[in-house]
Amino acid sequence: MAEMYNICLDIGGTKTLGAIFDEKKNIIYRLKKKTKSGGDDTDNVEQVIISVVDEMLEESGIKKNQIRAISAGAPGVINQDTGIVLFSPNLPWRDYDIRTPIEKKFGVSFYIGNDVNVGVLGEHAYGAAKGCDNVVGFFIGTGMGGGLILNGKLFTGTGFKAAEYGHMVLEPEGPLCNCGQRGCLEIFSAKKGMSSYILQQAARGRKTMLADSIENGVFKSRALKKALAEGDTVAMEAVDRSCHYLAIATGNMINTFSPDMVVYGGGVMEALGDVFLDKITAEVDKYCMPSIRTTVQLKAAALGDDSILYGALSMIPSK
Repeated sequence: MAEMYNICLDIGGTKTLGAIFDEKKNIIYRLKKKTKSGGDDTDNVEQVIISVVDEMLEESGIKKNQIRAISAGAPGVINQDTGIVLFSPNLPWRDYDIRTPIEKKFGVSFYIGNDVNVGVLGEHAYGAAKGCDNVVGFFIGTGMGGGLILNGKLFTGTGFKAAEYGHMVLEPEGPLCNCGQRGCLEIFSAKKGMSSYILQQAARGRKTMLADSIENGVFKSRALKKALAEGDTVAMEAVDRSCHYLAIATGNMINTFSPDMVVYGGGVMEALGDVFLDKITAEVDKYCMPSIRTTVQLKAAALGDDSILYGALSMIPSK
């Protein structure tokens, strides 16, 4: 009998990552493709998904009838039961049924969920949080995403809208966030928030090598890493500020859920995980009850870019 495979996808506003997993849950083939998501062209993103799957099958030599299922993480509010994308901030989808055309094209089941939820699922099933029943996940990138595992299962809340704690308000009189609120965690701690602070300081005449590295409102994580290595004071202040508010948010989540673990992922953590984790850990005790803190581990995500791919794999039923 021919070996069967699963295809998993990480669908983003600018790129889609694809991976083929064998029966032992090893990645045997990878592909990265640009996602052109401008305007209202829903078909374009759908075609990118189809082309990624087609290209991986062709290049790997695996036949269509050897695929058990396809699974994906994508940004936005997604009904995991129906495969309908209710809303996506970076993709042209509103109440869009992505499951039906993919299943029709490939003749296998298609699973999809919010990308950060799926990333936390990946860390829970295969990564840093394996074996933990209760997990709080912060994914720090251009924005701030969250995911919650409660009693061993992903918690999605009413309407699949839970865990948006990037928009936890920490300073009611703070800077305006894209969501319309003021003083959200995201506006302090994600790349957009750190970039705003750096540009603000540069406008005051302070020297920072990061001012020229900010494009479309954000810097590249590697540019921040280089600035810190060269002792850029403004860059360090932006990181300290980010970690300060992450420590407050972490303390609030520890007090609320008493998790086994808080796990931190995303592009910023991949580039600067030790720096961020050390600073958050050094401060978090100020913001949570000691009796609860003693049973909580703080860890960086272990799977890096693959956390969403492995989370997508974990959504596929084993039988």
